[in-house]
Amino acid sequence: MDATAPPLAFAAGWLAGGQSLWGGVIAALVAGAAVAVWRLSRGAKPGAALVGLLAVCVAALIAVRTGRAADFFLLQLVSNAASALVWAVSIVLRWPLLGVIVGAVLRQRTRWRRDPDLLRAYGRASWIWVLQYALRLAVFLPLYAADQVAALGVARAALTWPLVAACLAVSWWVIRRTLPADHPGLRHPVTPDPPTLPAQSAATSEPAQTEAR
Repeated sequence: MDATAPPLAFAAGWLAGGQSLWGGVIAALVAGAAVAVWRLSRGAKPGAALVGLLAVCVAALIAVRTGRAADFFLLQLVSNAASALVWAVSIVLRWPLLGVIVGAVLRQRTRWRRDPDLLRAYGRASWIWVLQYALRLAVFLPLYAADQVAALGVARAALTWPLVAACLAVSWWVIRRTLPADHPGLRHPVTPDPPTLPAQSAATSEPAQTEAR
C-alpha cells in the first residue's frame, strides 16, 4: 500500500487537475496519510507506519522544489539504483544480503556464512534481487526522461509487490537448485568442524598410548 497508493494517487491527481503539480501532490499526501492511518489502525508500529508517509512527503517536496511532476518519482529512481549497487557489492564481498536477511529472520546470526553451500546459494539468489532493481530502472528511466507522469505512476504500482513476489519465488528456486540434494536446508547450516591443533592431537593420543602400554 505504501508503494502503490501514493504514486497512483499522484498520477490521478495530476491528470484530474489538468496536469497540475499541486493536484498530484495533494492527492499523494492524502493517500499517504490514509495508508498511515490504516496501518496504525491495524496495529502497526508508529515508526513503521510513518516511514511510508515520510517518503511521500520527501518525494512531493522534491517535485515542488523543481516544479517538474516527474520528479515526484526521482526518489524511487535513486533508491533503486542504490539498492542494486548495495546488493551487488554484498555479493562480491561474500556477504550476500539475502543471506543476511534470512539469517537474521532465522536467528542464525552469521552461521550460514560458514556453510559453503549456503553461502554460494545465497550469493546466486541475491543476483535475482539485483536484477529486480535493474528492471525497475530500465522501465522507470525512459519514462522519467520522457516526462511520462501517468505511466510512471502505473509502472511504480505494477513493479512493486508483484515483482517482489516473483523475486521471492525465483530466488527460492535458485537456492533449492544450488544446494546439494543431501543438504538439510536453510534452517540447518552445515558448518565444517574446526581443525584439530597438533598439540591437542598429541595430548589426546598420549593417554591412549599410555593405556595401551
